[in-house]
Amino acid sequence: MFSITFAQVAFLHFCLGANSSTPEPSSSVTEAPSPANSHIHIVPLQKQYVPVSRNNKLIAYKTAYFGKISVGSPDPQSFTVVFDTGSGHLILPSASCRSEACQKHRRYDRSLSSSAVDIESDGKQLSNHAVERDQVAIAFGTGEVLGEFVTEKVCVNASSTTDCVELRVVLATEMTPDPFSLFDFDGVMGIGLNALTLNDKFNFFGQMVLQNPAMLPRFSVFLGMSNHEKSTITFGGHDERHALTEIMWSPVALEELGYWQVSLKSVRLGDKVLEECADGSCRAILDTGTSLLGVPRMASRSMHRHLARPVPAETYAHHSEIDCRSVPGNQIHFDMASGPVVTLNVEDYSRPAPFNVSIPGKDASQLFCRSLLLPVDMPAPLGPKVFIWGEPVLRRYLTIYDLAEKRIGFSVANQEAFVPGAMSASPDPSLPAVGLLVPGAPMAPTAGAATGASEASATLV
Repeated sequence: MFSITFAQVAFLHFCLGANSSTPEPSSSVTEAPSPANSHIHIVPLQKQYVPVSRNNKLIAYKTAYFGKISVGSPDPQSFTVVFDTGSGHLILPSASCRSEACQKHRRYDRSLSSSAVDIESDGKQLSNHAVERDQVAIAFGTGEVLGEFVTEKVCVNASSTTDCVELRVVLATEMTPDPFSLFDFDGVMGIGLNALTLNDKFNFFGQMVLQNPAMLPRFSVFLGMSNHEKSTITFGGHDERHALTEIMWSPVALEELGYWQVSLKSVRLGDKVLEECADGSCRAILDTGTSLLGVPRMASRSMHRHLARPVPAETYAHHSEIDCRSVPGNQIHFDMASGPVVTLNVEDYSRPAPFNVSIPGKDASQLFCRSLLLPVDMPAPLGPKVFIWGEPVLRRYLTIYDLAEKRIGFSVANQEAFVPGAMSASPDPSLPAVGLLVPGAPMAPTAGAATGASEASATLV
């Protein structure tokens, strides 16, 4: 068996507490089509919470966002996929896969599709008499996939031919249990740049734009702050209703590595400049497949120290009433080299429950709020000074990915549902209770959270 090992560093963590020539930017707003435009395709995203327990005690929720696609013809097969900016291929479980992770999901049946063509990695059609075929091994942050290749018709809307593309697909013959057996989604739709794919024929959005010339070569991601606000990914532009502020653009850094990433001039924790990034050598990768804020391991201790804050004892009658996501503290400001500033508030990076810390030299203790950060160990050339902007950033900002200009747009997200009194309980009894003090659980709306968007917008414009 001939095997191709493709070294791809994708960030499919879906976890909490895991170890683990560019154009000049423009600050002006480029007119985008309205959602009614026939060349915009909006895919609703569903958020799943997976409880994590230790010693029969709930300690966190893992989370992931995924949407529907269809594959094949004349009778399309429906799948749910994570739209992952940190990887490059469409990966679906094959009907021939017997791994535990595959068995738990819908599997693609090649025999049911007349549009399927079995291929080698270079696109050459597989001979009917072939006894072996190319395979690929794709490594993710917390798992691996072994797969074969097929050319297929892939649609984000089965009822419209303009929402479809002919694409080379990886059919998984093996999938590791972690993370693929933990979640409801069937596969992964990589929407990174070409360098993350075996070749450009595997790149979904690149091929979608190429095969649909009338489409604006942009997609955008909006993640709702609450369970009431619907999350979406939009191909062909962005939904203007989700943009609260002017769009600010930043060029993609190191495009040859394949990631949607930006250069950082500095990182500030309140008024303290993070020493590790003071020389302008840090970068940030936007990754829809990561549920935390990833930080360089070398900077994690310093960040934890500067983001910790004591809980005002007189404010609460009992520690069970304290949600650290509403206890005032330093903001994190990411100053991009091109000008825009991304700002996170305490509700974006804090662990919900406080820690009881002993006071040195005294027979006493004090409650402290701490940050929830994912230490990242990434070798050069991608690392080591690289941040991963996962869910905390993507909830705070509408992000727009411009394939033609190789740039990323930022606007403070218009989180209409996330205001005081907007919800008192989870809309679905299967979802975690609002305000539950474990990482990953949805936060109850507070006045502080409601004003966070205006504070962030002041730094972005």
